[in-house]
Amino acid sequence: MLAVTTQSRSTPAPIPTDSTPQDRFMRLPEVLYTTGLSRSTVYEMIGRSQFPSQISLGGKNVAWLESEVNEWMADRIANRHQEAAV
Repeated sequence: MLAVTTQSRSTPAPIPTDSTPQDRFMRLPEVLYTTGLSRSTVYEMIGRSQFPSQISLGGKNVAWLESEVNEWMADRIANRHQEAAV
């Protein structure tokens, strides 16, 4: 005779609500697509401290933090409204 066993499912651990969201790296093609800037403009603006600097991932690999790129875009949008009011 076969015995049927049932396993009780444990509930997953709750996700802490006070944790910050995980940031992610964006490689150059995604930065260019997201911002609409050209490669040369991105590096020129980095040199003038007008765009977030890249982060070295080791070797020749670099990336940008998505949150910093998004913040830069939000600042540009906010400045557009301020400049229009002047």
